[in-house]
Amino acid sequence: MLPFPILIQPGESPVRQVVFAATKAILAGVMRPGDPFPSVRELSEALKLHPNTVQKVIAELVRDGFLAVKPGVGTVVTAGPRAPDEDRRRALHASVEQLVVEARRLGMQCDALVTDVETTWTAVFGTPRLTGTDGGDVTGPNRRSGRAR
Repeated sequence: MLPFPILIQPGESPVRQVVFAATKAILAGVMRPGDPFPSVRELSEALKLHPNTVQKVIAELVRDGFLAVKPGVGTVVTAGPRAPDEDRRRALHASVEQLVVEARRLGMQCDALVTDVETTWTAVFGTPRLTGTDGGDVTGPNRRSGRAR
């Protein structure tokens, strides 16, 4: 049994789908640092994917800093990458811009979009708290609206 749920959808890259599902599980704490990651054979058999495809998944997760290959142990989950705030913002800018334009195209207002993002954040990560730049929780007034959380 895989430590993260996934149902491969036709028409989308299986590598992208598995990388997303594994990344989501790691960031949500379903898989914690030090946990073993399924082997190429386990993932290949469970997902009915070619081993080369699964190897690409693991290589991408290693390159992104979510997994580490330890000789004699196997592939394990790491604490994840820690990039400076500016690098994180730059990495997300295009995706956020695409989301904002799509929301506006559908006639959504900014507050409704932010509410949907917060609701989704809570559904995925289980907490509406923001994380500060030092990795600690940010509590108190909401920086966006000044309202208390």
